[in-house]
Amino acid sequence: MKNILYGGLAVGVLDGLAAVISSALRGVGPTRVFQFVASGLLGRDSFRGGIKTVWLGVLLHFIIAFGVAAIYYLASRKLPILIQRAILCGLCGMIYGVMVYFAMQYLVLPFSAVTKGPFSLTGMLQGVIIHMFFVGLPAALVARRSAQENSI
Repeated sequence: MKNILYGGLAVGVLDGLAAVISSALRGVGPTRVFQFVASGLLGRDSFRGGIKTVWLGVLLHFIIAFGVAAIYYLASRKLPILIQRAILCGLCGMIYGVMVYFAMQYLVLPFSAVTKGPFSLTGMLQGVIIHMFFVGLPAALVARRSAQENSI
């Protein structure tokens, strides 16, 4: 259970920081980043909700992060190859991050209340890279570390 806790915290913090930093480079503040996450439930009203919707967005962000970490960990229990070798583990994690990105874009967001903007190749590439290094990779590394600790 602690592996899912640590994995979720790692994914949540790293992905959240990546989102805040990449948005800041476009002139968007952290308040809007997490209100955007909350807009998945509330739609455009989240941008008028103040600090309450910021905290709702943070909560939702971490719920998703814990889910991502839990899925990788549970998959690694059934498919030990996901965590057996460091380089392979890293590659599997990065591939998992790409899968998470596309699952969010094409399975989760279309069923949410988020107002989706136009497609951007740059935005997609940035999202894929962020998910490779700040979502999939930490989920895989924490799962691997947990497996190593449990085998000692």
